[in-house]
Amino acid sequence: MYTTLISVEQLANFAKSSAQPLMVFDCTFDLMKPELGQQQFDEAHIPGAIYVNLDKHLSSKNDLAAAETEKSQPVAASGGRHPLPSRETFAAWLSSIGFTNAHQAVVYDRNGVNYCGRLWWMLKWVGHEAVAVLDGGLQAWQTAGNAVETSTTASKSNVTPSNYALAGELVALAAINTVANNLNKPSQTILDARGAPRFRGEVEPLDPAAGHIPGALNRPFTENIGADGKFKPADVLKAEFAKLLAGRDPATVVHHCGSGVSAVPNVLAMELAGFGRQALFAGSWSEWCSDPSRPVAQG
Repeated sequence: MYTTLISVEQLANFAKSSAQPLMVFDCTFDLMKPELGQQQFDEAHIPGAIYVNLDKHLSSKNDLAAAETEKSQPVAASGGRHPLPSRETFAAWLSSIGFTNAHQAVVYDRNGVNYCGRLWWMLKWVGHEAVAVLDGGLQAWQTAGNAVETSTTASKSNVTPSNYALAGELVALAAINTVANNLNKPSQTILDARGAPRFRGEVEPLDPAAGHIPGALNRPFTENIGADGKFKPADVLKAEFAKLLAGRDPATVVHHCGSGVSAVPNVLAMELAGFGRQALFAGSWSEWCSDPSRPVAQG
């Protein structure tokens, strides 16, 4: 079972020799051009991979407030720009594509783990431990000389729906009220994965207010990736996070970003570094700053 990272070599060998069913997911996306991910997938992807769209498959069509008001719709599990669907809704989608509780899942993108981590986290959230991120993404797969296919050459196969069964949550989801109630308390350390200019409030291309949650620490998710496009060694990650936390208990960390997507590489990196799994505030900055009464810090 692969539960954090899987190398290109390990994936290639697993696909050839393992009796365990395998499903590979391409999560390539672009926030500014949502249609680009599908186009890039059509041009080249790992043979047999399934395309997963952040907006369509990994986010709820309803925000949290709207879902609670409109009882005919499934209640979203978080707020923000990319609200989580309910666990039941997500499990129904997994069933519709034939994914089972027995599958080994491998997720990747070509965006430096910016988007595929979301599916890694969501599968843990519905109780599926056997999911791993392809270290280095599609670029590493191609650099190693492995074949890719296009959507025009991919073989078409009929999907047999499954009956994916929910299990206990393997990751923690922090609600906005919990984050707000624990603000500036030693029991909570907020870790913001956005780029430094957005964290400081110098720019804000997506959300209604610029800045960060008061007291938050900044760890841009891109800092987890080395020059080779793969996660840095565990000992390097451990040293970097320990320096950032400066004595704070790693168990108190709550990860967030703009909309709960790019924070996941920090979740994964801290696990690789030996700090365990911390909570994710999936609503993130987009949910926090949607209410002008909530405090905002800059600088």
